[in-house]
Amino acid sequence: MSGHHNPLHEITENERQIFQYLIRPDDSYDEHGVYWADMPVGKRIKFVTNYDNAEAKRELSAIGRMTKADPLSPISYYFRNMVLPGAGLGLEGYVLFSIGNLQPMFAAEGAFQTCWSTYKICSENWIAAVAYLEIIGIIVGQILVGILGDWLGRRWGLIQDAVVMFLGLIMLTASWGTTQNGWVICYAWSLFIYGIGVGGEYPMTATSGMENAVGSGKISTKEDRLHRGRKVTSAFLMQGWGQFFNQVILILLLIIFHHGSGNAPYSQVAVQWTFRVSFAIPAVGTLWLVYFRTYKMRAASKQLNAAKKKSKVTGYDTQSLKLTFSYFGPRLIATAGGWFANDIFFYGNKLFQGTFITAIIGKTTSLMPNWLYNLVNIGVSLCGYYLASFLIDNKLYGRKNMQIIGFLMDFIFFVVPAFDYTYYTTKGIHAFQAMYFLSSFFNQFGPNAVTFLVAAEVYPTPIRATAHGFSAAVGKLGALTAAILYSYIDTQLRFYVVPWFGLMGVILTVLFLPDTTGLDLKEQERRWQYIRAGREEDYHGVAVHPKHLSLYERFKGVGKYYNADLDYQQKIQEMRSEWEANESRRYAEKTGEDDDAFDDSLYSSGVSTYFERTSQRPMMTNNEKISDETANGA
Repeated sequence: MSGHHNPLHEITENERQIFQYLIRPDDSYDEHGVYWADMPVGKRIKFVTNYDNAEAKRELSAIGRMTKADPLSPISYYFRNMVLPGAGLGLEGYVLFSIGNLQPMFAAEGAFQTCWSTYKICSENWIAAVAYLEIIGIIVGQILVGILGDWLGRRWGLIQDAVVMFLGLIMLTASWGTTQNGWVICYAWSLFIYGIGVGGEYPMTATSGMENAVGSGKISTKEDRLHRGRKVTSAFLMQGWGQFFNQVILILLLIIFHHGSGNAPYSQVAVQWTFRVSFAIPAVGTLWLVYFRTYKMRAASKQLNAAKKKSKVTGYDTQSLKLTFSYFGPRLIATAGGWFANDIFFYGNKLFQGTFITAIIGKTTSLMPNWLYNLVNIGVSLCGYYLASFLIDNKLYGRKNMQIIGFLMDFIFFVVPAFDYTYYTTKGIHAFQAMYFLSSFFNQFGPNAVTFLVAAEVYPTPIRATAHGFSAAVGKLGALTAAILYSYIDTQLRFYVVPWFGLMGVILTVLFLPDTTGLDLKEQERRWQYIRAGREEDYHGVAVHPKHLSLYERFKGVGKYYNADLDYQQKIQEMRSEWEANESRRYAEKTGEDDDAFDDSLYSSGVSTYFERTSQRPMMTNNEKISDETANGA
């Protein structure tokens, strides 16, 4: 640790231990008060490994006790804490993945070929607009709802997302026209409406999930410090389950409505029933989501409201937005640029599929081979999602390393077949297939999971949804770029183009992305209050530790303010000021007010005793308070 530590006056051993517990928790500091990132490499590895192993044993023991008391309780816990927070993204994954599956079905032999394939009776431009309007709708939702979520609150954003998605699903289920081209137009605009709701899910799910993990009290919890990333990515991975269930349901529906067969030719009636029922199913789930968010998530905006109250802000915090561009502008380059590169890859992964399936089984008019390979690929992706969730909070690996390695591996798996395309699409087809699945795995176990998390995590609460929505919108521009680009270049040329976005992602991550693994987000909020007050240089906590800064921020000298000993003294002084203000409120008989900025639990026992004994100005003792209250009562 750096700096000179002035001894605290008249502190007892019991009081010292209490402050140590509150200010230097044992999951981040050793017995000597050294922060984990300040330890030598060998000691750091030992400290992190030992604590993580102990935490894993504790969690497994807790699961064992839950199972013993009620065998289904772990499933119930998982449903409440992972499935429900990510339900909107699960429905989003279901519907948006469905669009890519349905278009080949519409164009299949016997279905609506003259409209969706040969374009004899439908406009080719409107067919292309189906994908474009969907992405544009998502971009609109990400930016609009991101801003409104910071302005009106997380709960409002979550509710309106569910309502708009429900409206969009009703429109998709009922879409039709007096001509087939009219149907395509109706279908495209229905996707645009649905896309607005889906776009809002990104900033709202990320911010509400993270803030629910952090809480709104003065002191952060061990759950936040150790498992914040897991909590958010566990909600995000529901997107993968949405894709999985969509593919399974489409396969089953087509077999049911196509007389027990999945092979072409397909009747128009079977196709109509398949696509309409496939949209009606998530509509029911989305309606339930409207109810749940309206009546069961009343506290979703609690931390945002607390942050606004502390900053004396109502409505949208424009000052925080300006300061974010001034202080965190390079972070926006990392989160938005990284997401852009990731979506190029996410879309580019489909390049492998059609090529190797054709090479393995030849050209086929049946939808089933593609759908079944999709199913396998989703299973591989889910493995990536879950491994990302398990390791994203590991201090020795964490967010930044995961994103760098994910981008790098995807670059390798795309660049290798690009420069020997003929071999890998003929003799080396099985290696080509393996690279396809591995690229899918490392996309999830890498940038796809990390971009979703850090786009909210590296920004302060008042503008968190705005920053996340902006980053996600730039990401969707990557998807739009890929959709347009791939329409004008052949498959081999696509393999030449795509890999370099992986290198772009690596460079942006290394230069501009801070590593928030193991960082207490309360410290980031604390630093933000100093920035808002124009006193950035007076903050000395771990939020400016070089470990938690980007390479660019370190180069700019932001880390020079870090001083562990000064920060320790500063925190105690801040707690003293808050305690004195709280006591003054009690004395003024204002204790009935509900103020999120104060937490009475901090000012009990040894902490209050220490502050009372060492206060610079006389405070009422407990006996005096009782006497005064008795006199007032009389």
